[in-house]
Amino acid sequence: MYLPNFEYFQPDSIEETCQLLSQFGSKAKLMAGGTDVIIKMKKELLAPEILVSIEKIDQLKKIEYVPGKGVVIGSGVIHNDLVYSELLHEKYLSISEAARQMANNQVRNLGTVGGNIGSAVPSADLPPILIALGATVKITGVQGDRTMDLENVFIGPGKTVLTQDEIITEVVIPDQKMTGSNYIKFGLRASGALAVVGVAAAVQVDNNAIKDARIVLGAVSPTPVRAKKAEEFLRDKKISDELLAEAGVIASGECKPITDVRGSAEYRKDMVRVFTRRALRKAIDEGHA
Repeated sequence: MYLPNFEYFQPDSIEETCQLLSQFGSKAKLMAGGTDVIIKMKKELLAPEILVSIEKIDQLKKIEYVPGKGVVIGSGVIHNDLVYSELLHEKYLSISEAARQMANNQVRNLGTVGGNIGSAVPSADLPPILIALGATVKITGVQGDRTMDLENVFIGPGKTVLTQDEIITEVVIPDQKMTGSNYIKFGLRASGALAVVGVAAAVQVDNNAIKDARIVLGAVSPTPVRAKKAEEFLRDKKISDELLAEAGVIASGECKPITDVRGSAEYRKDMVRVFTRRALRKAIDEGHA
């Protein structure tokens, strides 16, 4: 299928990108790796008159540790850079493992962190683990910068709080009190499949008790959702198989899945129960963030 005609801009800076998006308004669409935008254009789901590519902005391609701030990941970082980052292997292996579960190698060599977040697909793999680790995002527009918790960026399927002239420029994972984290997903194929259910868990364990926990569910609500009742249930309790199983039951009641070709709502709820227990156990046993 052929692409529709469009104008193409490849700005050299974040500022120029925002100015172009503001100038052309709804006629323009931001593009990074193109794994989402180009496919939708081929399927005639999108028909922007103008594409603004940020592929050449090196400022957006960093993964670095900033003392007092945390690990900073540029929005232009591709998924395979997350998979193989030595810094992430040392500090947040769960992010690398989540990225490894995404799509296939070809897509991971093109798709970007900012694109995975900005597309606001409910089944996206990165947002749950990033939210579980308390990530914030820096958003830049013609009026300047603003920072917000990642969990507050999403407002519905395919919808975020970003205005037309704004782009996500970086994701920050703050220094952690959490001692371990994990993301697991269930798809209909061994690899490359969209998540039917995804669960991220981060825990702070001390003296065989869970002092704090964050549980984030993907693909089972219009946006990634915190299982806050399950989190509260776990706090200050001694670890046991029964405890984790009950947390899974509670989490399954905190999602609002749909029925589609990949699974029924009832099936997804039961998978949340099972995968919450497993994600918590792995986060506890691995003992690293």
